[in-house]
Amino acid sequence: MYRLRLWSVRHARGLERLYKWVEGTMVALDPLFARIGYARVERPVAVLESGVKGLLFDCEMCGQCVLSSTGMSCPMNCPKQLRNGPCGGVRPGGFCEVKPWMRCVWVDAWDGAQRMRNGAWISEVLPPVDRSLKGSSSWLRVAREKAAERRHSETKSRARRIVAKAFAGARRNEPASAPLAEEPPSAVNREAQP
Repeated sequence: MYRLRLWSVRHARGLERLYKWVEGTMVALDPLFARIGYARVERPVAVLESGVKGLLFDCEMCGQCVLSSTGMSCPMNCPKQLRNGPCGGVRPGGFCEVKPWMRCVWVDAWDGAQRMRNGAWISEVLPPVDRSLKGSSSWLRVAREKAAERRHSETKSRARRIVAKAFAGARRNEPASAPLAEEPPSAVNREAQP
């Protein structure tokens, strides 16, 4: 497993593309998942995700996958489970202070991030782990969130088009400008008058 984890970091760019493809597929399947019911789909998708990510990344199934922002190196493999960078005990050569035979997860994360297109994401501060999501599918959660964002933006876009059409019709029927009314005496700046 450990060798596959190191392989995944070395091939972070290709795995980033594969991850984007999986994410796009999951978002495209959102209408089907919604019809079946996300609760019913959760278990089989989580089993598939656990198998794939367990093999490639030694995944702990925390339910909040951040591989795309940590160079395809899972921070949950850190003995201290640090989510935002290495501890102060990284040994010479980039090895872990707790497990001296293992390279520091964050040293590997930095190496993997340098290979990725979105490698700058490693600089973003990650929220703490929500332990209540452990064992759930992060693929499904992200797909559901992105599909909801897409529906929301499509709805806003449709509303803007409707307003634009209504505004164009109103401009044809109404004059371009209306005469201005005189300012009431209370609104006039008396100090500026001579």
